[in-house]
Amino acid sequence: MVVIGVSAAYAGMSYDIGSLTNMGAGFFPVAVGTLLAVVGILIAVAAKDLPESASSPPDAHSRMPDLRGAVCIITGTLAFILLGKYGGLIPATFAIVFISALGDRTNTLFRAAALSIVMCAIALVVFSWALKLQLAPFAWG
Repeated sequence: MVVIGVSAAYAGMSYDIGSLTNMGAGFFPVAVGTLLAVVGILIAVAAKDLPESASSPPDAHSRMPDLRGAVCIITGTLAFILLGKYGGLIPATFAIVFISALGDRTNTLFRAAALSIVMCAIALVVFSWALKLQLAPFAWG
């Protein structure tokens, strides 16, 4: 995470950064890259302070990792891309939030659906009405 953040910030430095009131093309990559690197460092420092038993369970090497979360997030992202192109903002947002929420084993279908509906409303207000994003709420019809 730190390496990716530093790389993004370094690549952004080759563009005009500008200022907060007059942002250049490099402002966003430098800002996000720097934040990513700082968060990576904070995660590493927090993990260093954990006791050995909390950071790695005794049987961690003997069992397969739980890939449910990663598979759900990747699947949700692919669904967002597909539905964003052919369905619009609302179906794409619902799909990415619903599928990604199922990656958490404590979530139920009802909670994932409720979260998805709330996020669709927020996405409609923020991206469609406030920011005038060029992605129609519904693409079919």
